[in-house]
Amino acid sequence: MRRTWLVVLVISYAAVVRAQEPVSGAAPTLTLEDAVNVAHENNRQLKNAKLAVAMDEDGVREARTYRFPSIKLYALGSQLLTPVDFTFQQGAFGTYPGIGPVPSTDTKIHTPLRPTFYGLTQISQPLSQQYKIGLNIRLAKFSKLVDEQKFRSQEQEVGNQVKKAYYAILQTQAAFTASEENLKFDRELARTTDDLVAQKAALKSESMSVKAAIAQEEYSNLALRNALSSQKEQLNSLLGRDIRTDFSVVEVPGPAITEMDLQTAQSKALSARPELKEARLRLEQAELNRRVTKAGYIPEVSLTVSNLSLTNVNLLPSNVASAGVLITWDGLDWGRRKHELATASKKIEQSKNTISDAESQILVEVAANFRKVGESRSLLAATELHLDAERERLRVLLNQYEQKASLLKDVLQQRSLVEGATSQNRQALLSFWAAKADFDKSLGEE
Repeated sequence: MRRTWLVVLVISYAAVVRAQEPVSGAAPTLTLEDAVNVAHENNRQLKNAKLAVAMDEDGVREARTYRFPSIKLYALGSQLLTPVDFTFQQGAFGTYPGIGPVPSTDTKIHTPLRPTFYGLTQISQPLSQQYKIGLNIRLAKFSKLVDEQKFRSQEQEVGNQVKKAYYAILQTQAAFTASEENLKFDRELARTTDDLVAQKAALKSESMSVKAAIAQEEYSNLALRNALSSQKEQLNSLLGRDIRTDFSVVEVPGPAITEMDLQTAQSKALSARPELKEARLRLEQAELNRRVTKAGYIPEVSLTVSNLSLTNVNLLPSNVASAGVLITWDGLDWGRRKHELATASKKIEQSKNTISDAESQILVEVAANFRKVGESRSLLAATELHLDAERERLRVLLNQYEQKASLLKDVLQQRSLVEGATSQNRQALLSFWAAKADFDKSLGEE
């Protein structure tokens, strides 16, 4: 019996390192790559960011419509409150031989109080405004490019959150599997201890200690199960799907030694980070906006065709059509355009400062994450060595206990030390993957 639970113990602790297998084989498997892809496709925040880009495309099309002729219709139907009267004096239009004065007598044209209708149709083709319209179209395109970079930045942030959530589930799942193995060992140990107590070969207090350890482990097992459920719900929310969707995670490859040096990493980040691209686009946008503001000095010249319709008004023609050139210019603005240009110029300076600040922040962030990855890799190696040493001590104690050269309390104490070393190793592994995810994000990787 003693040899049986000793074998169980050795096997259980050997399995702790490989305790990344799914808790339930029935749940569908979700790999890290699949999780990131699902999040990029279904995350609700990313969907809103995609809609913002789509709305910008509509804005570009809208800006293009101002190049074409516009048709404006004005209509007024009303009831006359006062009559419309016209009086023409005798000979108002001259006196002609053989005819006499026109009109021959004083003539009054009377429009009684009745409903009237006034209609104006105007077709205008912008001419001088084409330059400013073109600039506005380019501004709309820049807005789309800026939102595309915002989308990329948000996509990277969501990917980073998914990776960290996935690694946390892996850690909790490994702890849960180890807890299951610990319970098997403790229960086997309890049966063995009870047998020894019955044989007067062990004290009853030893049996009570083992049962207390079982109760503590059952509590830890429940807490880990609940934590695993909560973490899965959080990941499902990030993936944009029903939080009740069940799944199991799979082990990710072990840490690889990166060959990238800090200078290469910083250069890569400066060329790939969407925040920096967005800042540069905003500089071009600010420069273009200044040109749009300056174009306000240009008079607006349009080719115009108009038609005026009058109904139920005596004497006046029912239709008056005209064509010509309409010029509009605000010649007295009291310095308004000058101040608008000054504001636009200051925005350009702000954009340049933003670019410099973004570059500096990116370099600092990449350097910090680069060092963090190195530190976490070193810590992971140290915890692995410490875990191996504690396991070896436990193996030795087990052999001694089998030969009655050590006490049960010594075995239990060393078992706790192995558990602590295992937990530290899992924490170090999680810290490494979290640091690696932050480093990849700082490089501008998806």
